[in-house]
Amino acid sequence: MSIFMKALPVLLFVPNFSSVVTDWSSACNIQLVPAYEDYEYVQDGDIIIGGIFSVNCVLGLIQLSEMPHMPPFLCMKPLSQFYRNLQIFLFTIDQLKKDQFLLPNLTVGYHIYDSCAHPMKAIRSVLQMLSGPGVTVPNYSCKRNWRLTGFIGDQSSTTTLPIAELLAVYKYPLISYGTIISSSSSPSFITIIQDYGEVLAGLSELVKYFGWTWVGIITSSDENGERESSLLSHFLRLHEICVGFLIRNTFITCESKHTDHQRNLEIVQKQSVQVVILCGSYHDFIFESSIVKWLQGVTMILTPSWAPHIVLIEKYPEIFNGSLSLEPRSLVTTEFKHFIDGFYPLGRPRDVLLQNLWMTTFHCFSGDREKDEHFEMIYTISLHNCTGLEHKTGTWSDDHEMFDPVYNAVWLMAKVLNTTSSSINDWYGNEGSYRNQLSRNLMRVVFQGHSVNNKAGELITKYSLYNNIIVNQTWNKIPVDVFLPYDSAHYKTLINISSITWKTINNEIPESHCTKSCLPGSRKVPGITISPCCYGCLPCSEGEISNRSDSENCMKCPDHQWPNDNKTECKSKQVDFLSYTEDEISVIVIAGSILFVIVTGFILGIFVLYRKTPIIKANNRNLSYVLLTSIMLSFLCVFLFLGRPVDGTCMLRQISTGILLSISISSLLGKTLMVYIAFKATKPGSVWRTWTGVKVPNYVLLTCSTVQVVICMCWVTLSPPFQEVDTQTYNDKVIVQCNEGSDLWFSSVLGYMGILATVSFILAFLARKLPDTFNEAKYITFSMLVFCSVWIAMIPAYLSTRGKYMVAVEIFAILTSNAGLLGCIFLPKCYVIVLKPELNTRKHILETKNTMSHH
Repeated sequence: MSIFMKALPVLLFVPNFSSVVTDWSSACNIQLVPAYEDYEYVQDGDIIIGGIFSVNCVLGLIQLSEMPHMPPFLCMKPLSQFYRNLQIFLFTIDQLKKDQFLLPNLTVGYHIYDSCAHPMKAIRSVLQMLSGPGVTVPNYSCKRNWRLTGFIGDQSSTTTLPIAELLAVYKYPLISYGTIISSSSSPSFITIIQDYGEVLAGLSELVKYFGWTWVGIITSSDENGERESSLLSHFLRLHEICVGFLIRNTFITCESKHTDHQRNLEIVQKQSVQVVILCGSYHDFIFESSIVKWLQGVTMILTPSWAPHIVLIEKYPEIFNGSLSLEPRSLVTTEFKHFIDGFYPLGRPRDVLLQNLWMTTFHCFSGDREKDEHFEMIYTISLHNCTGLEHKTGTWSDDHEMFDPVYNAVWLMAKVLNTTSSSINDWYGNEGSYRNQLSRNLMRVVFQGHSVNNKAGELITKYSLYNNIIVNQTWNKIPVDVFLPYDSAHYKTLINISSITWKTINNEIPESHCTKSCLPGSRKVPGITISPCCYGCLPCSEGEISNRSDSENCMKCPDHQWPNDNKTECKSKQVDFLSYTEDEISVIVIAGSILFVIVTGFILGIFVLYRKTPIIKANNRNLSYVLLTSIMLSFLCVFLFLGRPVDGTCMLRQISTGILLSISISSLLGKTLMVYIAFKATKPGSVWRTWTGVKVPNYVLLTCSTVQVVICMCWVTLSPPFQEVDTQTYNDKVIVQCNEGSDLWFSSVLGYMGILATVSFILAFLARKLPDTFNEAKYITFSMLVFCSVWIAMIPAYLSTRGKYMVAVEIFAILTSNAGLLGCIFLPKCYVIVLKPELNTRKHILETKNTMSHH
């Protein structure tokens, strides 16, 4: 059952709900529930526009002694901002009279009632208007020239929808100035307020633009509030914005009841919401609750149903200073201010609504003793005498520049009448057809550049975003953008953020999040609550970054990059190689290598200078020269291991080291073999005499070295070493190193060198006690022991290190092994040559041999 059908029996207050036949006419007369004060405004004209306005906020029944069986309606709590709607209606009618082009040769009248925000009173008022001034008769107008063309009303859907259902029966057009809910049963019903679907979608984009993800919603408990809050929550979810709380405050509506404000306070205090959106039907009673103090610290956003009310903003400056409001662009002229400046009870003594408003606002006597007593009892106030000229700043006149839907609704109706005025003379006898034509034209009309949508019956409106601030103790609305809804999916928003004044100390955009934003370098982790906006934060894992706040996932850095300390960006990894200048190891290596080269050159010079002395001749000076040269070059090979590796140095460093060390060991092997042959050849009839020639050590040197050269050439040809960039071993650095190309060939070079060293060590060890003037075999034994020990120790150290330290291990092995050869073999000889020259004579050698032969 519709609201209209529910309300109709209640307002027809007669026994058994039957009609009562009057004496003046044969028509049926219905006796409606009387009103203590009916608040009727009537002005005659060629055409009449009906108006339903909710000025009073509460409807009740009052028991009067003279009407004990029929208590009349009593409308209570008139509100100035609602009375202002009625003023705008009257002002607009006055403007229509001055317009000589819109409705020429026609005067516009009106018939207005206060619905008291109750559907029963609203339907009662419509029935009275349909019958014309006087007695209410169904389907009959008591005034012959009473051309009622259409209706404007009402403030909320609670009263508007029943009116629309009733007027649909008579096919009267109805334009609502307050509700956004359309009536499916009335095709001639439109609302001047655009459906907030697009507006709320744009508002949710605005919330997202400012980075807010956790907001609160306060709305009314009527249909408007339910629909707006549902739509707003939907659009917010689409932008991943969560609603921390949704309060449907029943105290916000005209038929208000007490709300548990303490419960609301507990709800909002548990949340970290810093942005609250007001939507639904407007009423400032919501701010009489205990949440007023809490709202002082949050940023308020006002939807179009709340934004125009400067009175509200002035009443709670601590709440609304720094707030944002979304409202239609201004269309009202400044003439309205001059029109309403004359609204005082002294100048309008017959305006009962204005008188009641003065009584509740300024506590003024009305002059009616019984009425004064009723008001003092109902409102618990004490009345006093007034001048009737009192004026409260902001009561209704200070917001005259705003867009007003009542103003647009009346002009829209006049525009429709203008398109249908050619057939107004055919009113009599064809009134139904005329009203049908009015309804059709209403759906097609274009009003001041704003077209009515044929399907939804809504006025397409442009909106602006305002910043409400106090400047010099005066409220100012600073426009910060123009909001243009093109269709349901596209919006254009031009926001001047620098012009916005916020509540924050440094005038920064306030933050409103369920939890603190996850800083760059971390990612969001779902929390224990069901809301996706409540989460924890975890640092990004090794090798990952996040470069923005509230990242859901961290990004892995490329192989050649690594996160910085804050894990906010990927930076190039440190390149790791043994540099010439940037490493202390390199300085030590270079200094040691140069020192050893100098020492080796000095020894080579001594050997050349004293080349004819017995000690040098006895030890095969040619092999000594080769050995010293290979040792010197080995020391210089160290420089191939320094600096950033390239393919050329990678090949040269291993090949040159392998060949030069093989030459050194081959030289020692030749020396050792020569000592051993020389001893065997001293025995009578020994076959070793034929091998005592000088060419045997040379053959050993050449043959053994050639084998190593062949191995190296095959290595270079088949699988040469090359430069390699290792990004996996270390997280924070890239190792530029030499890849050996083939472990087999690398092992072959080292293995062959080890074989030579082992053979040389064994022969030297066997010949260590053979009679020798200068203990050559013994010194070679020591040198091979050092050489083998160094390289055997080097292998596990080499395999267990990476990067420049692996190179340093190989350099250390080269320097140490060559230094061992140099020290063990040549330093004793230099000692004799330089410090004991008397031992380096032929005579001493002969004496030593004779002594050995006697032993």
